[in-house]
Parts: sequence; C-alpha cells; structure tokens
Amino acid sequence: MPNHMIDAADMRILSELQEDGRLTNVELSERIALSPSPCLRRVKRLEADGIVRGYRAVLDRKKIGLDLTVFVEIRVSKHTHDNAAGLQRSLEAMPEVVACHMVSGAADFLAEVVVPTLADYERLLTERLLTLDMVEDIRSNFALRTIKTDGALSLEHISTRSI
Repeated sequence: MPNHMIDAADMRILSELQEDGRLTNVELSERIALSPSPCLRRVKRLEADGIVRGYRAVLDRKKIGLDLTVFVEIRVSKHTHDNAAGLQRSLEAMPEVVACHMVSGAADFLAEVVVPTLADYERLLTERLLTLDMVEDIRSNFALRTIKTDGALSLEHISTRSI
C-alpha cells in the first residue's frame, strides 16, 4: 500500500479539482502556485492512491426528467452477513439507487433513489425491493425540495497525514 504524505499542496489540488474537475494541468498549477510538472505528478499520485476516484459531469436531475428523489430506509429480516451482503449486491445493481449507506438506528440501510415519477418508484418498490427475501421493512421518505447536493468535501479540518 502506498505510504505518501498528503500535504498542503495536495489539499489545494483536491480543493480545486472538487470545484472544477475539468481544469487543465496548467490552469490547476497556476491556481495552486506550483509548476506544471510537479503538479501533474501530484495529481497522478492522488489518482493512483485512490484519493481522486474519478471525474464526472453533475447533471440537473429535474432538467433530464428525474423529478422524484426518495430516501428509502431498509431493515433486513435477520442480521446475518449473507443477508447484508445480498441486499448490498441487489442495491448496487439497481441504477435508480444513486447512493446507499449501511447505517445504525431504526434502519440497516439508507438508499437514495432517483426516478422520473411516483409510478416509477412504486414499480421499483413493489417489483424489486419488496421481493427481496432479506428485506423485513421499508420506509420511504420523499424529498420535497433539494436544498444542497453534490457539495464538495470540506478539507479545512483535515490534517496532513500519511496514506
């Protein structure tokens, strides 16, 4: 496993890339006051170490017809490794599930589901989620309005450390 130190320059790179992942290396190097060659080496290392996992376009859900966001709380019927792993595989295979977390509390999993309409969610719920043997209970929470999404990670409280 790589053992590199994340320093202040790396943090500046990460902050800039979160704001605009399409920056050229020259633009990025100018923004962080580092020459292009060392800047590119650092970016490549951050990518190779898995800190920068990828680059993507952030789409406006409503403008492309994905009008409904549902936060789905799922409880498994028996707390076994096989049930948790099976549910995880099932949720990962559903393209409508855009994020999913194993959580503590009343639910075991919290999934963010994005679909065009309520009818589409009902179909997903009845034909796919409720048919999973390991599911004991499902509670759906419908987003009324999105306040914040796709926010950059706050790096100001992260100290430099070895990875």
